[in-house]
Amino acid sequence: METAVTPPSIGILDGMVIEERAPAVVRRTRGGARGTLVSGLLIGAVVPFAALTGLRLVGYDGNTYTIAALALTPYAGVATLVLAVLALGLRRWWTGAVALVLTFTIAALVLPRAFATEQKALGGKHVRVLASNMLGGRADPAKIVGYVKEHQVDVLSLTEMTPEAVTKLERAGLFELLPFHVLHPAAWASGSGLVSKYPLTPLKLSGASDFKQPSASIDLGDGVRIEVVAVHPAAPMWDRHVWVDEAKDLPYADAEHDIRILAGDFNASLDHALFRELLTRGYVDAAEQVGKALTGTWTNGMVPPVPIDHVLADKRAAIADFEVLEMPGSDHDAVYAEVVLP
Repeated sequence: METAVTPPSIGILDGMVIEERAPAVVRRTRGGARGTLVSGLLIGAVVPFAALTGLRLVGYDGNTYTIAALALTPYAGVATLVLAVLALGLRRWWTGAVALVLTFTIAALVLPRAFATEQKALGGKHVRVLASNMLGGRADPAKIVGYVKEHQVDVLSLTEMTPEAVTKLERAGLFELLPFHVLHPAAWASGSGLVSKYPLTPLKLSGASDFKQPSASIDLGDGVRIEVVAVHPAAPMWDRHVWVDEAKDLPYADAEHDIRILAGDFNASLDHALFRELLTRGYVDAAEQVGKALTGTWTNGMVPPVPIDHVLADKRAAIADFEVLEMPGSDHDAVYAEVVLP
């Protein structure tokens, strides 16, 4: 006897045959596309910071664009933290984790600059150094002279010093306070000079430079002499090869010479391998020694301030003070350091 089998998908209601169908699966293609887009945007934002961090870690400055980007490394740490929070909030776990790793890596590189290093207890003379980029002679001469008086400056390094700027500085009374000098004024950014409270003798401590980079031996009295260079290598945005060559021509500091000090616009920060290589030549960065190396000294109005003006002192010396001083008329702030000699 055969038993009729009723198809499970058929029901009878008031004589009507109704077929039961599985509910259709609705795919949210629009939401999926949006999620993919968000993930892509986050990854695309993280990748440049990963590349920048890689360059910083391996010590390679690269081309003009990466040189400029490396100067912004401290700000990159803030940007990667924001990206990490955003990615984790959107549950993009891997992207957020990578951004956090970048944040911690950059922090490990830059945060030590905010902490002072214990200085040697030295009993030698104190040398007060001021360096100012005058922006083609536009810096306020009265302000410079005011800083010389306020900080009892012994040596003044001037870059982008024009003949007109020299005249204005003279009228403001600079050479009454600092009567000794070696000056190479020139049009727009090419002029530089050293002005001193003490007698000086011109030297040739750096190689050929578009911006002169004059140097001198300064007699502080009691048989103590120091050697100072007004530093201003070419800006890498114009010619990175010249930037490298002129920076590498700067002198070493060692026991065979008097204490050496390099002061001026280096067009480089601690995040540039080129600048860190200079420190290996026997120098310390005054700002870094007192925990102020994150303070910016230059901006063009479109980027945040970056610290490219420095006072480097012979590592045999100690740093008693460092300040970044506002300079009206210039796009660079002045930098001041008090160096203690052995």
